[in-house]
Amino acid sequence: MTKHARSSFLLTTLVAAMSVAGVAAANVTNDDIRADATNNSQVVTNGMGLQGQRYSTLDMLNTDNVSSLQPVWAFSLGGEKQRGQQSQPMIKDGVMYITGSYSRVFAVDARTGAKLWQYDARLPDGIMPCCDVINRGVALWDNLVIFGTLDAKLVALDKDTGKVVWRKTVADYKAGYSITAAPLVVDGKLITGVSGGEFGVVGKIEAYNPSNGELLWTRPTIEGHMGYIYEDGKAVEAGISGGEANQTWPGDLWKTGGGAPWLGGYYDPETNLLFFGTGNPAPWNSHLRPGDNLYSSSRLALNPDNGEIVWHFQTTPHDGWDFDGVNELISFNYEEGGKEVKAAGTADRNGFFYVLDRTNGDFIRGFPFVDKITWATGLDENGRPIYADDFRPGAPTESGDAGRQVFTAPAFLGGKNWMPMSYGQNTGLFYVPSNEWGMDIWNESTTYKKGAAYLGAGFTIKPLNEEYIGVLRAMDPKTGEEIWRYQNEAPLWGGVLSTKGNLVFTGNPEGYLMAFDSRNGEKLWQFNTGSGVIGSPVTWEMDGEQYVSVMSGWGGAVPLWGGHVAERVKNFTQGGTLWTFKLPSSAAVSQR
Repeated sequence: MTKHARSSFLLTTLVAAMSVAGVAAANVTNDDIRADATNNSQVVTNGMGLQGQRYSTLDMLNTDNVSSLQPVWAFSLGGEKQRGQQSQPMIKDGVMYITGSYSRVFAVDARTGAKLWQYDARLPDGIMPCCDVINRGVALWDNLVIFGTLDAKLVALDKDTGKVVWRKTVADYKAGYSITAAPLVVDGKLITGVSGGEFGVVGKIEAYNPSNGELLWTRPTIEGHMGYIYEDGKAVEAGISGGEANQTWPGDLWKTGGGAPWLGGYYDPETNLLFFGTGNPAPWNSHLRPGDNLYSSSRLALNPDNGEIVWHFQTTPHDGWDFDGVNELISFNYEEGGKEVKAAGTADRNGFFYVLDRTNGDFIRGFPFVDKITWATGLDENGRPIYADDFRPGAPTESGDAGRQVFTAPAFLGGKNWMPMSYGQNTGLFYVPSNEWGMDIWNESTTYKKGAAYLGAGFTIKPLNEEYIGVLRAMDPKTGEEIWRYQNEAPLWGGVLSTKGNLVFTGNPEGYLMAFDSRNGEKLWQFNTGSGVIGSPVTWEMDGEQYVSVMSGWGGAVPLWGGHVAERVKNFTQGGTLWTFKLPSSAAVSQR
């Protein structure tokens, strides 16, 4: 290299380093995390606030001017790994952090879309994600960007360089474990769940020291397994989940009972409780495991200091349809009879919406949020389903033949799956991305084998309507009334954002990011991103202007498990692009 070339190279390197340093984000503090729902200049929690309401108090962008929203940059994840982009962007001091499929992390300049760094996890050949190679985002803490991998590890990266600070194995990927959810940081504790319910794993929720990856406590989510608190690196018994084994499980099935909390959780500062949901019991064949099968298909409230299960609510006892109970439990308050109710709402895969007292888990009310439910005729006064026995698939015969096939609605992918809903503080409504489909389902004989699928069931998913599958609904949690709906031909599989500007944002597999009037459902704006939108949109303020960002990239469970539904989406284009839009300051007007 010549002297002139060396000088040019050094100058270029220095300028690049100064550029990166110029947009380096300040460290994320506990105060930042606690204030995330009200600090419009950042997004540092999954859910845009610890309670997961996905609501912004910004109203520069509103129903009067959303037609002026325009793209300002698009960042391609690059390579050939363009599949299933479900990440929620995080933004701190002009830097955006996202994850991509195949356990990748990117830091991007939020003003220009320029890549600052990229980290690619080295995944082994034997990973076993049931439902695509997706990842739903990072946690930010101090100077770290922390995420989970498809081989069930937690990895902490330096936020300015992308270099690994620590790496921790959470579970054995060879047994079917993985991590797809964004971790959660609460008061200096990093909280994560695990995926893998289709492989007969035992679900667990764990807390780690985010600074070094030291395990602090672990709480199994299947009855009969011991929880532990770790003191000076040593495990101290912290009680068996449920008190003892075999109370609601037959024989030894609790040892491979599933119940994976694969979607992650939220935290409610008002009650100091973590809220996590748990997945299906294993195997799917319910005739092998009579009983309620705690704590599968449930919502759990945990003490963040030690992992103690404070209360639980099981949405589908003795689940025979794969109605995982993982869907988010969102804290909200409302007035009734002159008193404030500390409630939490969840739209379950089983087709029912539940409103619970989040201080103790008591059932307040429940109602269908989809058009067709066949497996149950309703809910009793305690929120327990009233089963329609003719719609439970039959037991396999002693000779090994499959059991009686039934057609059940919703399908196992749920009236609502992973895609997070939003609670509009200004309207008091939940905005629920949902789907109208059913399934032929039958039971088969099965035995557990480590690392192999453990279902004991077969199925075929079918649309319930020719014109649409997806429905974005505005639901009143106090009455159960559907206020408005938007019907979409393909299934909806992306998250929802609502704002004080009376806007609701979500995407569809056809590739559009869309904005609706939160009060009446009128579609006001849309933009074609070039691939299916199955990520969760966010909004924030920077340099006096309001921005919106979302991941674009079709994939996820629908094209893998979708039966006849997959025919509707088979020609959709995969992708991997982070889109960012803004309302120019010249277009900002006051909200009516």
